[in-house]
Amino acid sequence: MILKKVSQEVPLQHRIYLLHDVAELSKIPISEEERVYLQNKMNIEQRFIEINRFTSKLVVATIPQLKDENSSLEAWRRRGNEAALWAKEEKIRSLEIVSISEGSDIILAFTEGIILGSYQFLKYNTKAEKVRTNLQEIIFSGDLVTQKQLDELSAVAEAVFLARDLVNEPVINLNAETFGATLKKMCEEYGVHAEVFGKQKIEELGMGGLLSVNKGSIDPPSFTVLEWKPENALNSQPVVLVGKGVVFDTGGLSLKPTAKSMDYMKSDMAGAAAVASAIRAAAKNRLPLHIVALIPATDNRPGGNAITPGDVITISDGSTVEVLNTDAEGRLILADALHYAKKYNPLLVIDLATLTGSASMTLGIHGIAGMSDQCVEFFELLKQSGNRVYERIVELPLWEEYDEMIKSNIADMKNIGGGEAGAITAGKFLQRFVDYPWIHLDIAGPAFLQSADHYRQAGGTAIGVRLLTVFFNLLIQRMSQGSN
Repeated sequence: MILKKVSQEVPLQHRIYLLHDVAELSKIPISEEERVYLQNKMNIEQRFIEINRFTSKLVVATIPQLKDENSSLEAWRRRGNEAALWAKEEKIRSLEIVSISEGSDIILAFTEGIILGSYQFLKYNTKAEKVRTNLQEIIFSGDLVTQKQLDELSAVAEAVFLARDLVNEPVINLNAETFGATLKKMCEEYGVHAEVFGKQKIEELGMGGLLSVNKGSIDPPSFTVLEWKPENALNSQPVVLVGKGVVFDTGGLSLKPTAKSMDYMKSDMAGAAAVASAIRAAAKNRLPLHIVALIPATDNRPGGNAITPGDVITISDGSTVEVLNTDAEGRLILADALHYAKKYNPLLVIDLATLTGSASMTLGIHGIAGMSDQCVEFFELLKQSGNRVYERIVELPLWEEYDEMIKSNIADMKNIGGGEAGAITAGKFLQRFVDYPWIHLDIAGPAFLQSADHYRQAGGTAIGVRLLTVFFNLLIQRMSQGSN
């Protein structure tokens, strides 16, 4: 979608005015009859009001007065989603946004809601042209936003769309090899160095977690390394992102029941899609930050010589794991990636994974389960970022008592902890493979939706892309100010 600045309001243009209250109606160039009409509607708390001028449409959008800034911005995004639905219904191609209230944040949040709410995955719809939204352009008059801000928003929205497309793509067309090749192509476009390891290289690295999960598949695994290292990077040690890339999860021999448990498991690579899309957006926006993304990928199937409950495998760091449930596979492939991250001497490692049903059952679609080790300040910054974009993080503990739950009688550890505290014991498992500042984000609940939640469409949500983008910018601000 094109976002562009114009010097003044365009005649006969469909236009949306953003207001806080009735008093601001006096600032809009409308007739007295229109003013009275809008005032009456606003007095009965209508928040999205249309006036049809026949040659164009005028809309007034408002939100209730909210004390919290983050909640207000989210309300504007949701109002933007209403605008997207309205524009689709009215078959509007071009739209102008004018904010009567001061501040660029309102305009940007509203615009973000329009763009994200306009997303459609129509690749396999033979009637796509009949249902495709017409909206192609949003224009902005005045000086409240800059073209640079619009370009940055566009880059992030594009990254969200790419991540959603990847998650929505069925595994029949996106196995681990294809996934790696796709990530490489989409990131190299903006200067990200990309390399995809095949099975031979993965075997040379001794990545026993990734190889063991892949044993039931006829398709080989992949391990993708993406690196954005601009010359003006502010950090001498990189921020490393790790994304779980299980392109489809049947549960392996610990087969999932089908009802709403396996049906949408093409989404089990949502963490990988998010980190790859986030590093692409960082490169497109030329962020002065050294970032690496590591993506282990495979499907998890019960065929071939699939690992069985009771098998013992060896992770690339030499640790042995008793596999008691083959459906707890994500932590196995992440273990190899987290060990590989040590070679970078990272400033911080953040992993994103659709890891546990426990996180989903606890927080539903509205929250991310977060755990951290050795990085209180980074974690607070990440939570602040999540609040800003409403991809909110709830911190869970990593108390040492939970270590007892993943002890094995025959190996260094086992891959499940029991029926309680499943998200935490999964985090404790991953913690065994880190010796650097580390944050674990379990995105199982909000990564894939059965029905739309405002601007988060049904299907892949791209959770994590916007969160990481805000985090990168806040981190850059801190580093620019000389804080470590």
